[in-house]
Amino acid sequence: MAVTTEYHAETTKINSSDDVFSESLRSMQITGSLLLNEDYAAPWAITIPDKVELVKSLESSNATHIAAFHLVRRGYVEIELENKDKHIVNEGELVIVFSGMAHTLYQGTSYPACSFKTIMQTGLNIFKPTQDTYPQSTSLICGIFMLRDTLRNPLFEALPPLLKITTDQSDNYSQATTANIVNLLLKEMDQQSLAHSYSVERYLELLCARSIHSYLETLPAEQSGWLQALKDPMAVRVITAIHAKPEYGWSVQEMAKLVSLSPSRFAARFTEIMGTSPMVYVTRWRMYLASKLLNETRAGIEQISTRVGYDNVAAFSRAFKRCIGSSPGVWRACRMRDTHPS
Repeated sequence: MAVTTEYHAETTKINSSDDVFSESLRSMQITGSLLLNEDYAAPWAITIPDKVELVKSLESSNATHIAAFHLVRRGYVEIELENKDKHIVNEGELVIVFSGMAHTLYQGTSYPACSFKTIMQTGLNIFKPTQDTYPQSTSLICGIFMLRDTLRNPLFEALPPLLKITTDQSDNYSQATTANIVNLLLKEMDQQSLAHSYSVERYLELLCARSIHSYLETLPAEQSGWLQALKDPMAVRVITAIHAKPEYGWSVQEMAKLVSLSPSRFAARFTEIMGTSPMVYVTRWRMYLASKLLNETRAGIEQISTRVGYDNVAAFSRAFKRCIGSSPGVWRACRMRDTHPS
């Protein structure tokens, strides 16, 4: 049964935006893997497949979202996504293709393209520079970040299709921290320690997390969305309460009490900051939690329905199908197949 305590708003423990951000990062269970560390002499090009093909190539679980990343250690590289969006990535910059789109890395106007799959299968670098071309070559580190629980995860949905950040030292704390992580990663690659594999894995996890945090800090003030809401005391107070008690009988009136605003003023402010209404956010968060429970536990649908605030299983099933695209039972069966393919 949904909680309907009248004074819930006054007794809910309110945590900081850091707790909400860390909670969402933790839920994605980020892991990383290095795939390429090579020098390339122009003209050259490498085609990177989309997330579906990467899953097949790397024999990963279909339930895992794969985002390729590329760190330019020296020189520069151009990247073109399958939607024709183009970027130049200079020395000291990192790009993460969170969308999972296929893309091409290249340098030079006329180039032979080599597929990522071919490179992984043969281990050969057909674009390796000679002694004469080395000074103008590009040094590139490529890898993947593997993320779980991305469906309806508000943090993942707030990320751009392609995130580019600089890894150079700066007075900005977040940027400097990211630069330090990159430096530790590079040193570990150049001078392997006894804990090499473990260290690289941890550095990559931190690199992904800090890159996302750097993006959060650079968001323009006029931009709306979940990440922007974490920087607003009113919005993050409400979001934290919703996350802490998804089973509570939330209403606009109850959320407004948390921040001492009238329901109409609260709803307007929340919608402006988040880009979605308060009750829509409540539903989306509940469905995200429900999807996790369906995937990670043996709890029955009725039990899950109650845990996310629905007294009526039919109403829960309708909301889940509307938000996720299939009924809870069908979705659970499909995820089981994806996670444990025959």
